[in-house]
Amino acid sequence: MISPEYLSENSKIALVAPARKISREEIKHAVDWIKNKGFTPVYDERLFAEYHQFAGDDGFRAAVLQDYLDRDDIDAIFCVRGGYGTIRIIDKLDFTEFEKNPKWIVGYSDITVLHAKMQQLGYQSIHATMPINFQSNTKEALDSLYDALTGNWRLPDSLSGNEKTPDNPEIVGGNLSVLYSMLGSDLFPDTDGRWLFIEDLDEYLYHIDRMMTALKRAGKLAQLKGLIAGAFTQMHDNSVPFGMTAKEIIMEKVKEYDYQVIWDFPAGHIDDNRAIVF
Repeated sequence: MISPEYLSENSKIALVAPARKISREEIKHAVDWIKNKGFTPVYDERLFAEYHQFAGDDGFRAAVLQDYLDRDDIDAIFCVRGGYGTIRIIDKLDFTEFEKNPKWIVGYSDITVLHAKMQQLGYQSIHATMPINFQSNTKEALDSLYDALTGNWRLPDSLSGNEKTPDNPEIVGGNLSVLYSMLGSDLFPDTDGRWLFIEDLDEYLYHIDRMMTALKRAGKLAQLKGLIAGAFTQMHDNSVPFGMTAKEIIMEKVKEYDYQVIWDFPAGHIDDNRAIVF
């Protein structure tokens, strides 16, 4: 995998909204953080466009992101928030100029689509918190993002017993629901021989089972190097209980395989959303 150049003083970070709309107030803490770290935030009025729940219609959002992908003076792109919408524009984007001057793509949740595209093209990206969350993020989460941007990142020790995560692991994945939406397409990452990271938010337990079963039936779980399960927050159940927790559902799907499973990794829809270099 090709690593974009790490950031240094005065590196330019573009703020882009490829999915849901955002306000000035919601990015204020992130803009301050970027400046305090010695970087330069880059955005304009296009960031605050509105089209129903989206930050502009599909063509508009694609055009704004395309602009920053093409610019050779931009060093990283922070996706300001998730929600839904990135998959609606991914096929409108041209990465020809990006590959001449690759830059770090940063985000999580709906931004799993862009991470998948980076993996398809052979570039590293950063699964990490986004500007809308900076105000509530832990110091550890923001420090890990800075470390990833500047080349000082390492995956922290696992929280599962005495086992430790491997050095320099090759990790793919992201939000389970978004991965599920790409299953069967050219965007779904190659999981064979790699660590798969998954997390999710606000899902019914039976849907977690449905998605994990689909990944298993598609052969995406059998040849993993290992599985990293992040936060599964705000899970829901039906009036007739499903009968298993998210952790138990995931374990049922992978228990027959001979690889390490790391539970409760601090990444996903939580304040302590640590960066992972994909």
